Amino acid sequence: MCGFAGLLSATPSNCQFARRMAAQLVHRGPDDHGYWADEHAGVGLGHQRLSIVDLSAAGHQPMRSADGRYVIVYNGEIYNHTALRREVETGGGGPGHNGWAGHSDTETLLAAIALWGLEAALQKCVGMFALALWDIRERTLFLARDRFGEKPLYYGWASGDFVFGSELKALRAHPGFGNDVDRGALRLLASRAYVPAPLSIFRRIYKLTPGCILRVGEGGWRVPRDAPPMPGQGTDGMAMARYWSYAEVVRSGLADPVRSEQEALELLEPALAAAIEGQSLADVPVGAFLSGGVDSSLVAALYQKYSPRSVRTFSIGFEDKVYDESGHAREVARHLGTEHNERIVTAREAQDVIPLLSDMYDEPFADSSQIPTHLVSRFAREQVTVALSGDGGDELFGGYNRYISAARLWRHAARVPAPARAVAAVLLGTVSAAAWTRLASLRGGERPPHYGIKVRKGIRTVGGARSLGDLFESFLDEWSGEPSPVLASDGMPASCAFDLDPGVAAPDAVRMMYCDATSYLPDDILCKVDRAAMAVSLETRVPFLDHRAAGIAARIPVGMKIQGRKGKMVLRQLLYREAPAALFERPKAGFAIPLGDWLRGPLRDWAEDLLGPRLEQGGYFDARAVRRRWQQHLSGERDSAQALWAILMFQAWARRELPTGGV
Repeated sequence: MCGFAGLLSATPSNCQFARRMAAQLVHRGPDDHGYWADEHAGVGLGHQRLSIVDLSAAGHQPMRSADGRYVIVYNGEIYNHTALRREVETGGGGPGHNGWAGHSDTETLLAAIALWGLEAALQKCVGMFALALWDIRERTLFLARDRFGEKPLYYGWASGDFVFGSELKALRAHPGFGNDVDRGALRLLASRAYVPAPLSIFRRIYKLTPGCILRVGEGGWRVPRDAPPMPGQGTDGMAMARYWSYAEVVRSGLADPVRSEQEALELLEPALAAAIEGQSLADVPVGAFLSGGVDSSLVAALYQKYSPRSVRTFSIGFEDKVYDESGHAREVARHLGTEHNERIVTAREAQDVIPLLSDMYDEPFADSSQIPTHLVSRFAREQVTVALSGDGGDELFGGYNRYISAARLWRHAARVPAPARAVAAVLLGTVSAAAWTRLASLRGGERPPHYGIKVRKGIRTVGGARSLGDLFESFLDEWSGEPSPVLASDGMPASCAFDLDPGVAAPDAVRMMYCDATSYLPDDILCKVDRAAMAVSLETRVPFLDHRAAGIAARIPVGMKIQGRKGKMVLRQLLYREAPAALFERPKAGFAIPLGDWLRGPLRDWAEDLLGPRLEQGGYFDARAVRRRWQQHLSGERDSAQALWAILMFQAWARRELPTGGV
């Protein structure tokens, strides 16, 4: 795992800026750093290295190919690079007469690119990565990102130069950077809690879409663009192309489904086991996160099952027992026989992370589980340099409650005329979140503490929905049914594509899962984990997102994933081979913190400072609308913790990052 940055410039002396840009990423790569430039061509590349495979100087970057044609800076891991190296040698490629310099996956990747070309090489790779490749002969830059977007990559323009890097802080280190806030992106942040690709919080700075290659030809970068090229579009000077499409994977899966649950299990276990085996290989210590939920428990179970030694697992718990799931993780670890490590953190320790978030996330980001994610990453880093996570299981196997509740809610709501729905939503919306949680508990079964909040949100959103897609989007929107609090932000783009293809008939749950896998997963979940872990130089790996396992997941019919009120059924059946079902029979809770209570209590002064006169000074928000939500939250009339958290995270970020002081 590493960090890199670079630029293309018409001013030769500007190439040296790549060095200072990359230096902003030392947390991503504290073990080594490098710089390469060709001022005549106007290109500079900088790199910070976290040594995982081949700890020697043979893995140093920027790295030049053996034939001298290419220079690469790269962040990630190619898990099948040993097999790929053998294939390169068989195909007549390789390092030349001097032999391989070392055993790094970077050297293997360069040799594969030299032999087959970039697109074909990436299609053969199993891994997570972001890279910048300079073709010396053609004077062409290529930027590429892994299939699901595990690793970040930003690009765009700063004062006429074309800049790119692993995090925004690298681009902001360019002396000419002065880009304005993109208000459309800010509106999406306020509603979704994250900025979806290809947008970033800044105008003329973009996130590279997962599974894509951006080709920047000589001179093609000189005119800044107010919109990024989309996949399949562009000119000779700048064009975007997909080398892998999750939509095609899902369509293929629908056309060729597995026929039985037994077949699904027989295909899935070896695929996940192979992914875990490949991802557990490193020249440094490796462990796994364990929350006690289905996804992380299955990863830990298969890791332990096929590992020759005891696996180290890590979890954190909270003093507040309502939010503490460490006991579940402890029981799972005891059954699996892992070498389990647990730490109970105080509310004060968790709150102490908040001042670090604007620097850690670099771009405003407001999924509050970022706090416990950073804490468990910090804890794991005390013993390991790599940690496997269970992320991706929900999106690929139907784990979120909304896949069940949204479809069921719409089936009932669609029978009621829209005006009557709107009236009913207003009336039922007066019932408090706590009352809904108590009412559900009276019907039997334990409910997570935020259950009532989600019920109220569902009631509110169904009142104005016109279709299931509309309802699903509203589920994700913290300001659904209300004007956006962001000023001058008309024309907000859609955050995801709900329909796979106009000509493809897909079950409702499949369409929702696809939408999440292509937006919420990369731009929220994977971003959250990457930044939280890389802030302490911990590499995280995600076995569920091995594209071969994802292809099998797409072939498993939704009826084998979602049954009644339970999702991830096929994963559960696989897990129950290794651990008793009784360990997991509880509601899905997520990695939650009592954010609403904190905002009313210990964080109140901090929040009121950011939501006071600073709101008008910044000029980004409708201060009256925001303060109305704040007062509703303080009074208990409406839980607005998530809606307010997005605004607070922007305000805290703007105070630190905007050149003028912003707010």
